[in-house]
Amino acid sequence: MSENESRPVVVGVDGSPASRAALRWAVEDARRRGCPVDAISAWHPDYGVMMGPLPAEVFAEVTPQALKAAGQQVLDHEVQGFEGVEIRRILVEGDPRDALTKASRDAELLVVGSRGRSTFAGIILGSVSSYCVHHAACPVVVVREPKVEQDHAPVTAAPPLTPGPLL
Repeated sequence: MSENESRPVVVGVDGSPASRAALRWAVEDARRRGCPVDAISAWHPDYGVMMGPLPAEVFAEVTPQALKAAGQQVLDHEVQGFEGVEIRRILVEGDPRDALTKASRDAELLVVGSRGRSTFAGIILGSVSSYCVHHAACPVVVVREPKVEQDHAPVTAAPPLTPGPLL
């Protein structure tokens, strides 16, 4: 990277609500900084979860070509609609933790979403955000998954409670 080229804000994109929130945060930050956004999505075949013979229809959906095409589709969908900042779409094959920490070497900032998994699930599945916080070569912002707003019915006053007979 040349000295005249501004360093990007790197953001992990996987299509989850948390990554959408991280992308919005990264775009706003890059707009303030006047730098581009590198939206990175990683795909990799995970054959470890498949056991036994698979029907041809299922196998066709998990070929490397199909997984790459699905990853590109998610990335393209997520980054559309943003204006005022250059967003570079980067699709890589491999572990998202490795892809993001590698990209952090030339980044101004790394932004990742946090799905807020439970401690147990985080231990079993691993946490991309936790890995990035500990291994990135630049500052890291972790954006929590947005809370779902629930419509609440108007609260009606309940009749006062009166004690029954005291014995």
